[in-house]
Amino acid sequence: MDDQAGKGLAGPRAVIIGRPIKHARSPLIHGYWLAENQIAGSYDRREVMPGAVAATLRDLRDEGYLGGNVTVPHKEEAFAACDHLTERARIAGAVNTFWFDGPDLCGDNTDGIGFVGHLSETWPDWDRNPAEIRLMGAGGAARGLIAPLLDRNVKTISVTNRSRDRAESLCSDLKTVFPDAKLSVLDWKDRGLGLGTVDLLVNTTSLGMAGQPSLDLDLTPMKATAIVADIVYIPLETPLLAEAGRMRLRRLDGLGMLLHQAVPGFERWFGVRPRVTAELRQEVFADLLGQG
Repeated sequence: MDDQAGKGLAGPRAVIIGRPIKHARSPLIHGYWLAENQIAGSYDRREVMPGAVAATLRDLRDEGYLGGNVTVPHKEEAFAACDHLTERARIAGAVNTFWFDGPDLCGDNTDGIGFVGHLSETWPDWDRNPAEIRLMGAGGAARGLIAPLLDRNVKTISVTNRSRDRAESLCSDLKTVFPDAKLSVLDWKDRGLGLGTVDLLVNTTSLGMAGQPSLDLDLTPMKATAIVADIVYIPLETPLLAEAGRMRLRRLDGLGMLLHQAVPGFERWFGVRPRVTAELRQEVFADLLGQG
């Protein structure tokens, strides 16, 4: 257990579980909103060992928690533990937000709506015309993003991944939910092909993250109106985004997704829809600089 267990505290309570959990930014985000909205509640953190997620979630219900978040490496375990899942969570195969409905454990995946919320706030015209999207990666992050993207004005999505089988599996799974979606798979070696018509390029891999190699991709063919997005937020400016900046392309960093994905959970637990503001972003950014 880390920080407070939450017992004996007044007001509504939520919590984040993961391992390690020390540097999770969710307590900072939700704590900011609790203070801003003058809510006498709490948002705690708890370190949980792999294999203990289901039991921990039931314990949290018995302790009076309303719900919480799940971070790595427990999103798949939380998914398996839930009694009820949103369609987004089922598609992603992972849960990052949970709540209790009586005795039942309910799970959602808000990563995708967080990404689209940040995208639409930053570049409101991104899907004014049917957008062609290139998705780099086919893991859990990509699964979380793709369904909310398909709910918008999207023409096609091409998926490329170091393991082609995983990309094909992702597209096959999505076809059962979005039978009319135009999805295609590119070999990783061909990831740069056709970039001249792409409106939105999204890196969902760990390439470019601190301690990882960069994503090797030539952005030269991209049109001037294209948007380059990276869900990595440590560092905030990845090599991919730095290259996009040098080419004066529109960019989208991973911090906004982190902030926007937290909104639905806070609203569900605490009854107020919070705002993602420049002040909140600056506070989390300063924390990233101090601990990143």
